[in-house]
Amino acid sequence: QVQLVESGGGLVQPGGSLRLSCAASGFTFSSSAMSWYRQAQGKERELVATIAYSGGTPNYADSVKGRFTISRDNAKNMVYLQMNSLKPEDTAVYYCHAFIIYLARHAWGQGTQVTVSQ
Repeated sequence: QVQLVESGGGLVQPGGSLRLSCAASGFTFSSSAMSWYRQAQGKERELVATIAYSGGTPNYADSVKGRFTISRDNAKNMVYLQMNSLKPEDTAVYYCHAFIIYLARHAWGQGTQVTVSQ
């Protein structure tokens, strides 16, 4: 059973940091591209960052470049999103996403809330 479980969300003040984690199971993690998406209230879901199955150079949304870092640990089946210099506009539900290449299948986690506020 394919499963993605996010953790690490919460309430943080502007300028603060959070680290999101996503635990993957039920598929060959090292053969899957991993991404983080977010969806703010009343807005469409948007891609935040993505990292290829082999690692390599990640891609980021312009709005988070220089502040967020995506990484993966293929030995632990984990993907992370380090978020620094957080802004109120980063407030959203953050979702872990996998594109399982050999199944041609997309998988989503349940989401974790990040709120940036005084």
